[in-house]
Amino acid sequence: MAQKLELTWIGKGEQPKLEPRILLEDPELSYHAKERVTENDIFDNRLIFGDNLLALKALEQEFTGKIKCIYIDPPYNTGNAFEHYDDGLEHSIWLNLMKARLEVIRNLISEDGSLWISIDDDEAHYLKVVCDEIFGRKNFVCSIIWQKKFSPSNDAKFISDSHDYILVYAKNKDLWKRNLLPRTTESNSRYKNPDNDPRGPWTSGDLSVKTYSEEYDYPITTPSGRVVYPPKGSCWRIPKSKFEELVKDNRIWFGEKGNNVPRLKRFLSEVQEGIVPKTLWLRDEVGDNQEAKREVKKFNEQDVFATPKPERLIQRILQIATNEGDWVLDSFAGSGTTGAVAHKMGRRWIMIELGEHCHTHIIPRMKRVIDGTDQGGISKAVNWQGGGGFRYYKLAPSLLKKDKFGNWIINPEYNAEMLAEAMCKHEGFTYNPDPHVFWKQGQSTENDFIFTTTQLVTHQMVAGIVEQMKENETLLICCKAYNVNVDEFPQITIKKLPQAILNKCEFGRDDYSLNVNNLPMKEREPEQLELF
Repeated sequence: MAQKLELTWIGKGEQPKLEPRILLEDPELSYHAKERVTENDIFDNRLIFGDNLLALKALEQEFTGKIKCIYIDPPYNTGNAFEHYDDGLEHSIWLNLMKARLEVIRNLISEDGSLWISIDDDEAHYLKVVCDEIFGRKNFVCSIIWQKKFSPSNDAKFISDSHDYILVYAKNKDLWKRNLLPRTTESNSRYKNPDNDPRGPWTSGDLSVKTYSEEYDYPITTPSGRVVYPPKGSCWRIPKSKFEELVKDNRIWFGEKGNNVPRLKRFLSEVQEGIVPKTLWLRDEVGDNQEAKREVKKFNEQDVFATPKPERLIQRILQIATNEGDWVLDSFAGSGTTGAVAHKMGRRWIMIELGEHCHTHIIPRMKRVIDGTDQGGISKAVNWQGGGGFRYYKLAPSLLKKDKFGNWIINPEYNAEMLAEAMCKHEGFTYNPDPHVFWKQGQSTENDFIFTTTQLVTHQMVAGIVEQMKENETLLICCKAYNVNVDEFPQITIKKLPQAILNKCEFGRDDYSLNVNNLPMKEREPEQLELF
């Protein structure tokens, strides 16, 4: 078996066993949220406050294979946080942070969806190799260069950086289809009509190709009588018979005096409806850092977010990668640009943010978007007038915690409904309580159900449930204690809590973020005294 090419680093194989938390809505922080009316309702948006790795895991059950576009702007690992830490450990921490998240992200992306990652030179090339490993190198689409600055940084020690990268991966490149970008006034301005052709403006293209074919190598006599040949080593791109047809249809341009090498006319009315995206995105087209900061200042002047992205940049990504009604996710939400742009463009969105700017930046921003009072960014370009809403969620606490004796118990913060929903996630069931049948709290198939209770499950209780069950139905009961001869009920499985789930995941851990506070520091080099 051929050896696989991969990047290795400290701790790569130590995968976290993530607890599938439930999400708790806080109606006080939700805004204009209501029951979903249609499949693509713009009220069905979600802002999640909490560790983004646990939040991504919490979304897996409902959203696996459903997110059309994920954009992330992770911490760039510029080294500022690691001044006194070993370099190898620094990169390892960052790569472990990214790898764990990218693996869950890949599960969430639809088969025809894509991932877009903003990154700079510090980790871009390491990240590319990790993404190749997780998504498959064949699913790499491109590396986009975004001009983030116009002026040079005069305090740059070596060379002033002017750009960031955006790495683009498809979940399945064979299925992913990019959209064309809207035509601009500038792109249309290249089309003229010097011969007053009734078909309208046109531009001309080279009629020769470098792939040589003797059949396509023939002389052409221009209207002025000049005889021309294709460039040496080349030939014309069409046979002589086709060329003569095009001349009769006035689709060949010989120049105003009829003496130039022939060129093929392409009419604006016949070109494709958009422009093929390119990998170089200039600030004039999609904005830069300064534009982004001006946008953020409009809803929080006191605390301007350090590294926001301009709305036009995110708009470009969503134009290429999504259509109206598609799900867009950003798990490093920052100042909320992704959600704001997705909302204005009629996409459904999920944002995840652990920092306090979830409340100081994102919520105020999204309220202004929904109210229609945010007329900055792309608002005027898309004629945004307001509308929609979002739900605010926080991660539930860990399902299990240790008591004063060090024994694992069910967290007292969980009520019966929370416990039932949490056990559905742990056991792979969809939480969907039946309003009429108390033991049908969730199901994995049409006939397979789950029931969770903190009561003692008795033989009499199980016998009563079995009497209600249809012939082909099965039931998993999760409980703290039971007194049942399970052999009498082949359609019933009983699991005891918390023992049944103790080894499934890491309980009691709420933070998987990049944290260097407790790492071993490298020895400082002795300071050199300067001699004068």
